[in-house]
Amino acid sequence: MPGGTILGHNSVVPAVAAVWLMVLGEGVLSRLNKYIDAFEEGFIALILAVMTLVTFWQVVMRYGFTSGWGGALQFTRILFAWLILFGMSYGLKIGSHLGVDAFIRLFPKPIFRAFGLIGALLTLLYAALLFDADWFGGLLGLDNRGSSGGAFDYVTKYYKLSRIGMEDLKFPVWYQEMFDTQERVPRWWGYVIMPIGLGLLAFRSLQMCWLILTGQRDTMIAAHEAEDLVEENKDVLKD
Repeated sequence: MPGGTILGHNSVVPAVAAVWLMVLGEGVLSRLNKYIDAFEEGFIALILAVMTLVTFWQVVMRYGFTSGWGGALQFTRILFAWLILFGMSYGLKIGSHLGVDAFIRLFPKPIFRAFGLIGALLTLLYAALLFDADWFGGLLGLDNRGSSGGAFDYVTKYYKLSRIGMEDLKFPVWYQEMFDTQERVPRWWGYVIMPIGLGLLAFRSLQMCWLILTGQRDTMIAAHEAEDLVEENKDVLKD
């Protein structure tokens, strides 16, 4: 009965893997999620605080002392871009991304959950492609046809070309003398958030897949801004 043995082996392995994911994998994901939550929330709070302080200081210096920091605008722009890229994954966690689900909610719950799982998988694919599309190009035989590279490759190239600096951001003189570095801040410092943000987005997408598969969620929880506004203001006309 060789065929039966193979069939039995093939059926046992997925079962063991499923049990491992449910017993051990969930605990690992839970701990990892705790660390990533703290990292995201702390870093987002730090970015907002630094942006506020720099902007306030720049306004005071410009209008009070006709002075200011020449790199403040570029610095706050970079921080804002970091905030957006961090916000992609954090928005999945708290369910703040907007979505249109009026049509798919017409289907029975199992089909609705299937749509939610497809959405999570497509988000994972999106993050993986933007992180590095080499695997996708190799898979479809599209090498050297615009399918290679990605955020990681982009940052790596600028890291190798670290002499290329930003236009307005410069190191203080004391920093240049202490570390014997160039005048301008390397451009890759600003771009390094791209693979980090996409990696976090991929993790949150995997997390959503797990939550949907285990029945803890039906979808990635898109925010319903219009419905929330109607609910909040339903008694306004009565007053």
